[in-house]
Amino acid sequence: MIDTIKTAAGQIIAIIVRSDFNKPGIHFFTPDDFSQQLAYMHHPAGHVILPHVHNEVKREVLYTKEVLVIKRGKMRCDFYSDNKEYLESAVVETGDVILLAAGGHGFECIEETEMYEIKQGPYAGDNDKTRFEPHKFD
Repeated sequence: MIDTIKTAAGQIIAIIVRSDFNKPGIHFFTPDDFSQQLAYMHHPAGHVILPHVHNEVKREVLYTKEVLVIKRGKMRCDFYSDNKEYLESAVVETGDVILLAAGGHGFECIEETEMYEIKQGPYAGDNDKTRFEPHKFD
């Protein structure tokens, strides 16, 4: 139900929450120090989440973390280390959610795919990413 992609040194590159994940209550998938937090919430009818506002807290974000929500379709995600070395691939499909936490990533759509992307802003244009050649599959 949850796949965690890590480097050999244990750095979390990605967290994939499969569409069949289902646990009662609140479940956080990310460590507290991640600049992008990902949680799943499952509450019964009648459960109340108290109204609240979020306090102003200054944060420093050095790297963009992205969350992809696969609305429909199927695609292969290729994961790379911070040094652009290929690590492994995983397939995500309708209903899956993936947090891209570190390293690099590339994608190939296996089927027509629709997804949502959620990430920190503001967008820094060309300064926001460095593109590189993908892994060659045999």
